[in-house]
Order: sequence, then structure tokens, then C-alpha cells
Amino acid sequence: MKYMDDTQFTNDVVDNEKELDALIGPQAFGHPKGLFYLFFAELWERFSFYGMRALLVLYMTKELLFDDTMSYGIYAAYGSLVYATPLIGGYIADKLIGYRKSIMLGGILMALGHFVLSIEHPVFFYGSLALLIVGNGLFKPNISSMVGGLYKEGDNRRDAGFTIFYMGINLGAFIAPLICGYLGEEFGWHYGFGLAGIGMLVGLIFFYRGTKDNVFGDIGLPPSQELYEKKTLGLNMGNMITVLSFIAVPIFAIIVWQYEYESYLVYLLSAVILGVVIYIMTTVSAVERGRLIVIVYFTILASLFWAIFEQAGSSLTTFADRNVELSLLSASQTNSINPGFIILLAIPFSWMWTKLSAARKNPSSPVKFGIGLALLGLGFLIFALSAQSADSNALTPMSYLVIGYGVLTIGELFLSPIGLSKVSELSPAKFVSFLLGVWFLSSFYGHFFAGGIAKLTSSEKGSENIFASGFFGDIVESVTGMTQSGAEAAGDSFSQLYSYVSVYASFGVITIAVGLFAILISPIMKKLMHGIR
Repeated sequence: MKYMDDTQFTNDVVDNEKELDALIGPQAFGHPKGLFYLFFAELWERFSFYGMRALLVLYMTKELLFDDTMSYGIYAAYGSLVYATPLIGGYIADKLIGYRKSIMLGGILMALGHFVLSIEHPVFFYGSLALLIVGNGLFKPNISSMVGGLYKEGDNRRDAGFTIFYMGINLGAFIAPLICGYLGEEFGWHYGFGLAGIGMLVGLIFFYRGTKDNVFGDIGLPPSQELYEKKTLGLNMGNMITVLSFIAVPIFAIIVWQYEYESYLVYLLSAVILGVVIYIMTTVSAVERGRLIVIVYFTILASLFWAIFEQAGSSLTTFADRNVELSLLSASQTNSINPGFIILLAIPFSWMWTKLSAARKNPSSPVKFGIGLALLGLGFLIFALSAQSADSNALTPMSYLVIGYGVLTIGELFLSPIGLSKVSELSPAKFVSFLLGVWFLSSFYGHFFAGGIAKLTSSEKGSENIFASGFFGDIVESVTGMTQSGAEAAGDSFSQLYSYVSVYASFGVITIAVGLFAILISPIMKKLMHGIR
């Protein structure tokens, strides 16, 4: 989940109400009326996204009978591409067809993807994921841009408006696994995926109703009506993008199907980004060069953070299914724990940052990144520690899962909200868009590497546990009270439990170490930021 940053906006007041209505639509409850249409559109879109996400790995392992390695690989390919395509979708909307057309087209593609996924057959599986990837790329970046467009620069309601909007994201993410997960696991996978598709359609209805009620004013229209209407091969730009979107679907389906080869895409993308960043460094001042180094540093730390954090949608879900004594929630429903904590903690954290800033005690951004990583690692150590309380069936108490999620959510609130605002502040003016794109790719990299980490938790025949001996073997034994030989002697369930907790303990320690190192070198990073905190 991505959340509202703590940037404060100035207190300019819009004076000309008639001009305001023409530009950004009518007002309601102290905010542009369009905000509430976008709130419900995004709530239901996130409902569909997180409802499907909660079921995906379980569906692959239980219904399609994919092994863990394949399931985690497909999930990683899907998750990484979902965060890569918004860069393309944002450009298409900005330059060619506008936000509104992009949002409607993306929503339709995602609804189709959910409904196709509800057809329980491998033939439809990869196509459905590709529809979701392409649709998300067109929808996700542009609805947030619509919210930003509702407020003039300097409008003091902007912060509160985005807080309302992001609450919709978290509500959708919280509710979806509870309902879709229940239907999918209790009555059939197609019911869960089908409900996710219905949620997407409901979101589209809210957005379409908003356009018909003219609550968005001029926001989201094509940047150039002439360019939009210009025909190529008998199609205007809107129809051309629609056709190209459907053409892209089989391409992405093949990439997900052949997920092992996605690494080549990662290497190519990394080489291009590195080359462009090096070029930018040769064209800017020494101050800007230092800030660019910090942007790259933040992006690397964020990629590590999401690589560990995104076990939530893959290995942590199967861990909950196989090795946690679930009483109140099913395995898919445990995906609601993180957004539930976000809803509880987001406002107190916002209040805390405000108070610390007023007292001049607010930690610098590099320190917050370090604390966030350390807390994430601590959360995974708690997951690993649960092995010490496992029963005779190798089931661990659910309380450890809840507490671990709570701790890593606090870590998320330290790191995630500040990244976007700081990258924007640190970027040279003429390279802001590119460097924000680089920052967003931290989620792409995170999901890609999350798949590799999740594969390490597999206890299937032929899998090698690289954390079972040596330095990490000692750490695992001290945290979990388990050894590989002892787990294997106790039976398959304990061997499976050991595979999970050995990885969680090892990466928990690694992440804490990186977090502490980040705190240690924070004065150096702060100096390179040249006055930006």
C-alpha cells in the first residue's frame, strides 16, 4: 500500500467560485464534489485488486495445482508488471487521451480480467492476469492525478482531500480479503474472483456517473482534442489506444507464463535507468548530483523493503494456510490485517509527525528509512519466533502473525509515506517526472525480488535450504528453537514450518542490519540532501 505523505501545503484560498466550478467542478462538504466520486471509484477498484490478490497464490497451489516455486514466480511476475505499466499508462493519459478515457478503459480491462479469472481453467489464467496488468497501468496512476487536479496549487484543502482519498484505498484493501477470501475459500474460487470483478464494475459506475454529473469540470479531458480526433488507420487516438491495449494483453500473458525470463527485462531496465541517471549527473550542479545519489539510495532501500514486505501476498499467505492455527480468519483473510492496522495508525502517525516537527524533533528522511527497515525485519523475526510455540501439528499461534503484521505496518508508515515527496523535492526540476518514475519502479523491483525470496520458503522435493547451516543456521536455531535435522525428523509439517521460519528469521536479521546501517550513515545522506530533510 502507498500512503499520503506529510507534506504541508500553503493556506491560499480560492476566491473566484464561478471560475473554480468551471475548472474543477462543484463543491460539497468543503471539498470538490468530484472527490467523493473518485473516493468510491478507487475504493471499489482497490477492493477488486486486493480481493483477487488475497486469493491468487492459494488458487494456484490448491486449484491449478502449481507447485510453490511456480506459484511464487507467477505472482512475482504479475506483481512487478502491475507496478511497471502505470509508467506507460500515465504517459498515454498525459500526452494522448486524457485521464478519463484511460480510467474507463483500464477499469473495463480489469473487470474483464477478474471475470475471466473466475473461469477455473489454466487456458484463461494467464490472459486474465495480462488483462489486469494492462488495465491497472491505465487506471491506477490517472485516478490519483484526477484527485490532484481537483485542487488549485496552494489550496489548503489539498492535504485533507488526499487523506480522504487514501482512506478509500485502505478501506477497499481491508474489506476485500475478508469478503472475497471468504467466498473464494468457502464456496468456490470463481465466486471470490467474480465478486472482485463486480467491485471493479461498481467503481466504474461511480466514475462514469461523475463524468455525467459534470463534477470534474475540465479535469481529465484529452490534452489536445485535435490530436485525439486525428485518425490513424481509420481510428481516432482513443480507439487506437484501445486496440493497442488488447494487442498488449497476449504479450504480457506470455511474459507471465514464461516468468523465468522476466529477469532479462529487469536487467535491461536497470541498465537503461543507470545509464540515464549517470547522464543526468553529468549535466547538473554538484548540489543536485548529491541529491541524485540520495534518490538512488532511497530507491534501493525501498526495493529491499518491498521485496520483504510483499511476502504478504505470497509466502505469508501459504504460511498462514499451512502452519498457523487460524481461528478468526482464513488464510486469504489474513491479507486484511495490514490495511486494518493502517486504518488504525495512519491518523495517529500523521499527528505524531506534526507534533515532532513543531518540537523540531522530527527524524530526517534517511533515519526514517532506516527505522522502517529495522521494524520490517523485526516483524519477520516475530513470524519466525512463532515456531517456538508450535503445537504437535506444527501449527503456530495466530497472535504472532497479527503482532508481526502490526510491527511491519509501523515500519511501512515510517518509510512509505515520505518516499514520493522526498524524491520530488530532491529531483532537479527538468528531471522530476523521470526520477519519480524511477522511484515508482522500486515496487517493480520489490515484487520481482519478492518472488525469489518466496521461492526459498519452498519445502518441496529438491529444494535446498541455504539458511539451514553456518552463520544463518545458528541465527535460525536461536530465534526458532529449530534445526533442519530436527524438523525433518519430526515430519513433513515441521519440515515445512522450518522452511518458512528459517527464511523469515534470516531475512529479518538482514533487514534489521540494513536498517541500522542506514541510520548509521544517515548524517552522510543528510549532508548530500543539502538542506532537505
